[in-house]
Amino acid sequence: MSDLAVSPALLASPVTAPNAASPRIRETAEKFEASFLSQMLKPMFEGLSTDGPFGGGEAEGTWRGFLIDEMAKQTVRAGGIGLADTVVSEMIRMQAGQTPETMAPETLP
Repeated sequence: MSDLAVSPALLASPVTAPNAASPRIRETAEKFEASFLSQMLKPMFEGLSTDGPFGGGEAEGTWRGFLIDEMAKQTVRAGGIGLADTVVSEMIRMQAGQTPETMAPETLP
């Protein structure tokens, strides 16, 4: 096999590209990525004071979690960090009933 040839095992794999996934799978993966990003963003805001001339006081502290969640969702809508693509691929592989043990070695990441 030459360096440019594609392995037949890759062509026969039921795992499809992330973009070919059903809209519901993609939506679930993007929600997961947004949740992950939200958890990663929370520590950035923990030490911030809400006092000052333009601070929101107690209300800002109360609603900060919602703001962080929306920042994470907007990040995903803007392209995210690529986590959703990996989750989609794994979900499709799981639906096909494949495990790392049953996959051909050429198809493993």
